[in-house]
Amino acid sequence: MTSGIDNQLRKGLLVLLTLVCLSLPSVAEERKVQKRVQPVYPELAKRMRIGGVVRISVTIAPDGSVTEVKGVSGNKMLSVAAEDAVKKWKFVASDTQSTVTIDINFEPDN
Repeated sequence: MTSGIDNQLRKGLLVLLTLVCLSLPSVAEERKVQKRVQPVYPELAKRMRIGGVVRISVTIAPDGSVTEVKGVSGNKMLSVAAEDAVKKWKFVASDTQSTVTIDINFEPDN
């Protein structure tokens, strides 16, 4: 009796895991950028010589449009500028929605 319950539990967990995996966006680093908009370097950040890499998580619709951006790491002032720019990017169309991670480097003038 117990092994029957264990088997049912295992099958239920397998179905649940499958559903969760299917509902998560796929990660596809190969999505090519068709149209790239450069971020505007915040004037205050320039004057303060703030630079560095901002990492952005980008969700891309099947038609190549950006549906969501989220700063993952980096200076908050630079992150806002990077997110604003990436929202205007256009990627090559695909069969599915995907999520990519993009690094944008801000270098203050020397």
